[in-house]
Amino acid sequence: MKADVAIVIVSYNSEDHIGACLESVFTQRKDVNQQVIVVDNDSRDGTVELIRREFPQVELVVPGTNLGFAAGVNLGVKHADAEFVLLLNPDTVILDSAVDVVVDFARRNPGHGLYGGRTLRPDGSLEPSSCWGLPTLWSMTLFAFGLTTLAPRNRWLDPESLGSWQRDTVREVGVITGCFLLSPLKVWSELGGLDERFFMYGEDADLAMRAHRAGYKPVICPDARLVHEVGACSDTPVHKTMLLYRGKASLVRMHWKGVPQAMGLFFLATGTGLRAALSRIKRRNDASDSAGRWQTLWQQRSKWICGYGSTGESAA
Repeated sequence: MKADVAIVIVSYNSEDHIGACLESVFTQRKDVNQQVIVVDNDSRDGTVELIRREFPQVELVVPGTNLGFAAGVNLGVKHADAEFVLLLNPDTVILDSAVDVVVDFARRNPGHGLYGGRTLRPDGSLEPSSCWGLPTLWSMTLFAFGLTTLAPRNRWLDPESLGSWQRDTVREVGVITGCFLLSPLKVWSELGGLDERFFMYGEDADLAMRAHRAGYKPVICPDARLVHEVGACSDTPVHKTMLLYRGKASLVRMHWKGVPQAMGLFFLATGTGLRAALSRIKRRNDASDSAGRWQTLWQQRSKWICGYGSTGESAA
């Protein structure tokens, strides 16, 4: 029987988190018929064994190599037989039947193409990264001059953050992140899924930009709530930042041409250079990783400013 929703989770060394995630997926289910698919990206811990032992009802796909997030998701969706597909991070915990809630919302509000929810930190406070504004030359100009850092979450000086909005109202947005992203399988297929040239980070923004061009208006359903422990399953901070900015550079190269593309790349490089210079000045008083991270990002800019290649290779 065809499921209402196929939940696709891509895992990578997620042993410490995926158990709670899957437990919440099953215990918080109310009425929807779920198909749960986990694609494991060559975990070296006990992720695969844990799933096989404790969640035999999960469809576990083990490609034997680290495909990256985009290719891992697409592989999982190939196994889907459902009306909707839901991308879910392994470091999330579903609250208040959020999967049922977002599926019902999508059925009552068709035509948006992509649907997101409201993510919270483990302490119950807002975790705002469930959605973002679309990147623009203006937002990158503000980044280049350091204004997004000086005035974080300001609607004018940090527009991609969407200001102080608490994600507590229904609202059309630019980008819905892949930690909790629902789409009708028909729309997913129309858009072509995630672009596998992205190894990790940026693929959800690319999907959203293509969705907007196709006439869809991604929307947040505030009653679909979940806990998201951001970065719990990520690599080292420096490697994560390198992947993040390689994804940003890829978006500029893929979606902008000519002068806008050149300016976008210039603003990305300028913004990292400014932060590297400031962090060098402050470093003697800064015990955090952020100072060294910005300097490494600037020093190794030739490795990320080129974006991802046509084969989707990693930035490792």
